[in-house]
Amino acid sequence: MNSPSLLKLDSTEERIQLLRKKSKPFFNRAEKHDRNGTFPKENIADLKAIDYHALTIPKKYGGKEISLYEMVRLQETIAEFDGATSLSIGWHLGIIKNLSERRNWDEDTYAELCKEVVKKGALINAAATEPDTGSPTRGGRPTTIARKVGNEWSITGRKTFTTMSPVLDFFLVSASIDKTEQVGNFLIPRTSEGLTIDETWDMMAMRATGSHDLVLNSVRVNDSRLVEYLTPGEKPAAGWLLHIPACYLGIAKGAQAYAIQFAKSYSPNSIEGTISDLPNVKQKIGEIELLLQQSSHFLYAISKAWDESDEQQRQQMKPELGAVKHCVTNQAIKAVDLAMRIVGAHSLSNERPLQRYYRDVRAGLHNPPMDDMTIMMLAATAMNRM
Repeated sequence: MNSPSLLKLDSTEERIQLLRKKSKPFFNRAEKHDRNGTFPKENIADLKAIDYHALTIPKKYGGKEISLYEMVRLQETIAEFDGATSLSIGWHLGIIKNLSERRNWDEDTYAELCKEVVKKGALINAAATEPDTGSPTRGGRPTTIARKVGNEWSITGRKTFTTMSPVLDFFLVSASIDKTEQVGNFLIPRTSEGLTIDETWDMMAMRATGSHDLVLNSVRVNDSRLVEYLTPGEKPAAGWLLHIPACYLGIAKGAQAYAIQFAKSYSPNSIEGTISDLPNVKQKIGEIELLLQQSSHFLYAISKAWDESDEQQRQQMKPELGAVKHCVTNQAIKAVDLAMRIVGAHSLSNERPLQRYYRDVRAGLHNPPMDDMTIMMLAATAMNRM
């Protein structure tokens, strides 16, 4: 029996309802993959079965062309059950959306990629971070080198934090162009000779994202695979990156749900009823709800503002986009901490999900944009306004 397709549903709420139903099994799988550091391929297969991977593809190429607002709602839904799966597929969904909005690739190349996604279920992610440069948002020049050989490019280097690497079909690789000051993005198929994955990912947080190293050893691609030129350190406003705070908001909502369920069922013999009746527990539940309401409204409002803005207006939104990521991520960390205080020492048990939420939510601090860069940008915005 074929799975229903998200592409055939008419409304955001209908798609959220189907996605929630499809994502529930992710919760039970999460412990195993987190403990073993393995990638949840079955989760990605389940999402592909309902065409989740094609939602941000333009309608003319067979997708749904969903709004940024809907994308963050959907990403948040997945993260309530498994943050690692949400963050992983979010990069693919976001990159496709960004390309459809910016239209800065050759249209035939972009159309070809869209066809691979819709018809064959292809997945893509960027490979930009390197051991020697750190986060690409800091402006470091890639040490990965692309050399022109006839009508081809030969690319050699190593990329770290290549999320979803076990199932990616295409890698969008930044490389310095040999003997020039230019930096380019190259679209490299997984099947390319000389491309390998070094399974290095062994972190305490987001253990199931498969963010291994991508190793390129004289990988040859034709000239058309140089899809765009980059300016290190200069990043346009990127609404699609709101998939990151959406993920951490979803994790916090998952922690909230677990803590409330625990509070309603836990009844030590020292009290009458359950701990949900205790004022100090109610206080913490209320504080979590306040944090999550604030985060949700901020995230959704800026997502909708992006959807309703033209390109010129969007390029003025970098401070707001950074502020959303900063606020939502840090408030998600606070919310998970409060959830653990409700559950108490039981929250530290490896048999319970709160310890995983606690570790995973902290990974948001190290996703772009970084907190210090956001605060400096907001300071400049405020001073320039006066």
